[in-house]
Amino acid sequence: MELEVRHLRVLCTIADAGSLHRAARELGMAQPSLSTQLRRIEQLLGGRLFTRDCTGSHLTPLGHVVVSRARPLVAELSAIVTETRAAAARAAGGPRLRIGATASRALPGWLSRLRVRMPAVKPTLQMDVSANALLRQVAEGGLDLAFVHEVEGSPLRVPNGLCLRVLVEREPQFVTMAAGHPAAARREVRLADLAHDRWMVDATVDGEWDGVCRVLRAEGIEPDLLHGDYLTAYFLAAVGEVVTVSQPTALPPRSDLVVRPLHGDPIGVRLLLAARTADELDTVFDELEKAYEEVARQAPAYQDWLTRGAAGRPAHTLRAVSA
Repeated sequence: MELEVRHLRVLCTIADAGSLHRAARELGMAQPSLSTQLRRIEQLLGGRLFTRDCTGSHLTPLGHVVVSRARPLVAELSAIVTETRAAAARAAGGPRLRIGATASRALPGWLSRLRVRMPAVKPTLQMDVSANALLRQVAEGGLDLAFVHEVEGSPLRVPNGLCLRVLVEREPQFVTMAAGHPAAARREVRLADLAHDRWMVDATVDGEWDGVCRVLRAEGIEPDLLHGDYLTAYFLAAVGEVVTVSQPTALPPRSDLVVRPLHGDPIGVRLLLAARTADELDTVFDELEKAYEEVARQAPAYQDWLTRGAAGRPAHTLRAVSA
């Protein structure tokens, strides 16, 4: 085995993430595979680069030396890739707008509006469950923009030099459950109503697992959580096996499911748009705002929530979503 640039990128990602679990998520790898790769890199270099304990992974003195030398090499390679892709895009017949995003129903409408406003530009979309990974790609030049959400209590690691624009300061997260669930008849659901339910959460979404655990424990409920993607969660929720977190703009994907607000809005996220310059944000933000407003109007549970609580909420909470 010879040391390659991809290995240096792995070391930098582990150092930035602070744990193998988070680094594996950002690299799109299984944690055991990343652990094996790290051991091989350490064997190649002749010493331990990280110490590991219950708080995460920490650089050793040797690790500090290696990572400090690796960062400029990784950055230079990223710059080469970015410049090459830009040249290829120009040769292919016009500029491209490379957008990264976590899941949102606003994306189709946003892309449609961008195509109308900027017909000469070709928007492309890259989806990722990791907001941190998308932000890093924007900083490194692999993406032009990232539309992401930040789970309350789990701040994103925003690279230096990025500009941010807040779309919604605090978007409440709702719950999806079977239409036959005893709590489904209520206009809003208390966490206590779900004390005996099992939750399915996608642990690869930055901050989501920790956020759900935190709010349940604050209510005195010991979390009973399953890891799974949200498509699987919907199937299981429909037969009463689980309940799951959902965005307020979500529409029930099937007739045997309902979406309900949680009493007191215990789970919230901040919706952010990131770019390397403020001008890039200005170019696309209005279209994103309109697209989000449209899907918010289409979601009955969200509109009901907004109508009932608008008078008592700060104006910035309702930005872009009021009817």
